[in-house]
Amino acid sequence: MQFRALPSGPITLENVTIPACLLGRQGDLIRTDLSIAEGRIAEPQPLAIDMNGAMAFPAFIDMHVHLDKGHIWGRAPNPDGTFTGAIETVGADRQAHWSAEDVRRRMEFSLRCAYAHGTRAVRTHLDSIPPQDDITWPVFRELRAAWAGRVDLQAACLIGCDGFSEDGAFVHTADLVAESGGVLGMVTYPVPDLRERLTGFFRMAEARGLSADFHVDETMDPEAESLRLIAEVALETGFARPVVVGHCCSLSTQDEARAMETLDLVARAGLHVVSLPLCNLYLQDRHAGRTPRGRGITLVHEMKERGINVSFASDNTRDPFYAYGDMDMLEVMREATRIGHLDHSAPDWSHAFLTNPARACGFDAPSLAVGAPADLVICKARSWTELFARPQADRIVLREGEPIDRTLPDYAELDDLMRMP
Repeated sequence: MQFRALPSGPITLENVTIPACLLGRQGDLIRTDLSIAEGRIAEPQPLAIDMNGAMAFPAFIDMHVHLDKGHIWGRAPNPDGTFTGAIETVGADRQAHWSAEDVRRRMEFSLRCAYAHGTRAVRTHLDSIPPQDDITWPVFRELRAAWAGRVDLQAACLIGCDGFSEDGAFVHTADLVAESGGVLGMVTYPVPDLRERLTGFFRMAEARGLSADFHVDETMDPEAESLRLIAEVALETGFARPVVVGHCCSLSTQDEARAMETLDLVARAGLHVVSLPLCNLYLQDRHAGRTPRGRGITLVHEMKERGINVSFASDNTRDPFYAYGDMDMLEVMREATRIGHLDHSAPDWSHAFLTNPARACGFDAPSLAVGAPADLVICKARSWTELFARPQADRIVLREGEPIDRTLPDYAELDDLMRMP
């Protein structure tokens, strides 16, 4: 049950609390009014409702998820919670179960969760090792069309850098991505010829007019420096399209001076960074019988200081890479604030869940200006501490000014997919 019912039609929501940065103003939180008419933010309307300080945000953007992996935990749990355990378990499950029907139903389940929680745009990574690419990408295209107007959907292919070549099977995958209007993606890790592979990767993306999106240094090993190499190669090649780099965990364990030099290169190259704190906290620095010492989060404060475009996103959902999650960007905002100490910091971190991912991915920028779509998430909380103290299960989600049904799908819907043959 949402915390209050709102009438249909033109309305002014009086006395709402909004982060000042979302209104282009200085300071932290501002009390103001929001008016809605004909599905858009409007000038003041005669019918007014006092919202008693409820916090309001534009609908969220989740720019790094794995819809195709989601919700397989019931049949493919991570045996030990490690990164290696996740890689091996997902690989086996993919080979055994990832038919078009299986992938479609699980992806749709996650999209229903995201929509109910207040997300309006998603970029998903899709495992694209042949022959999975020919199974999953058609499903993605079908879902993108089916969800148009509710959730704007993008996709990036996902392969390991050791499986990349300019004249191998990846050519077909890259062409498939281009035909689908997707993003060229790859996981980077230490291989002897990584610089040459990255140069070829950028060359293939450029030839097809595609942006790039990398999983980068998802490890606590300070010797992992593929982020630095990506920035160098992007500068050397003059690659002009957006480049997103995700995770970048090893920065947190590197020598301070070396890490700052790398960030200077990232800033010069204009890379967009997305941090995935929930998944990284789950996987990184995990050793049996040993309390973790590291959080795994990348250096978001230092990036922000350099003008690097930093975002946060959900990443995995109930699969071997992360046993939990529900495609809820308010949960991501809450946990990122705690894990990354975003509080007692600059008051404009709200951009990292809204404006920044829109800029990185090319989604329409969230706005509360007159004329913008009235796609809103409204919470009974009146301050940050109230917002982050509870899960806001009674939030209101408006799409085109009308409250949506926030009923979440039942996990039991997927029970038949979880039964092992």
